Amino acid sequence: MNPTAFFEQSSPLLAAFVASLLGGALATTLGAVPVLWMGRLSQRSSNAMLSFAAGVMLAATVFSLLLPGLELAETMFEHRLSAVLAVVAALLFGGLSMGFVNRILPHEHFLKGPEGPSGERIARVWLFVLAITLHNFPEGLSIGVASASGDARIGLGVTIGIGLQNLPEGLAVAMALAALGYPRLYALRIAALTGIVELFGGMFGAGLLVLSTAILPLALAFAAGTMLFVISDEVIPETHRGAFGETATASLFVGFDLMFVLDVALR
Repeated sequence: MNPTAFFEQSSPLLAAFVASLLGGALATTLGAVPVLWMGRLSQRSSNAMLSFAAGVMLAATVFSLLLPGLELAETMFEHRLSAVLAVVAALLFGGLSMGFVNRILPHEHFLKGPEGPSGERIARVWLFVLAITLHNFPEGLSIGVASASGDARIGLGVTIGIGLQNLPEGLAVAMALAALGYPRLYALRIAALTGIVELFGGMFGAGLLVLSTAILPLALAFAAGTMLFVISDEVIPETHRGAFGETATASLFVGFDLMFVLDVALR
């Protein structure tokens, strides 16, 4: 069965499971594998990889989630303005939801440092895991909603986009853990564990659509909002600490352009 037929003919839960497994868990793990033999990753390289991932995520958010959500919303609402306002409301709700979780969950970023409530009683590595989980769950949610939509263009676009950005992201996470002194095999395991989070996010997103397919346009916009929050609050700030902001910006453009080309190719 070709990918298009798979997304259009499979049950929503099966499509979400396979897409989340491949684009989320497997891509993150494969991306992290080189940590076993690679030397120390420079700050410039780490910033470039994460910025590339941010560019892919940004393009996927706009072209594979937000715009398709608007197209579907226009068929549900009597007026185009009503559709736009509904999509914007869902987008904002997604971002606010992520902001709320970001405030109440203790976590620590590699460069930004600790955020949320005090996590003194939690081992530092698990604070990193919580931070990455905040990052990865929305990605899994996006894959789940998109792949369960029954539209192969949406499902393929988001799955390829998230999988593509998870490759460098998985390596950047694993190398950052190794640089902090954690054993390389342990760093690989932690990176793989964070990838599995996307599988749970994917099944959650698909489960929402199983309950009601009528919420698909708003679910796509909500997922876009969660992704947009992650890009702005979690990824981009991490890549602009240090003296390599121009490299990071250039890498973001490369990721965005590549995902844009892929999205057009899938139409």
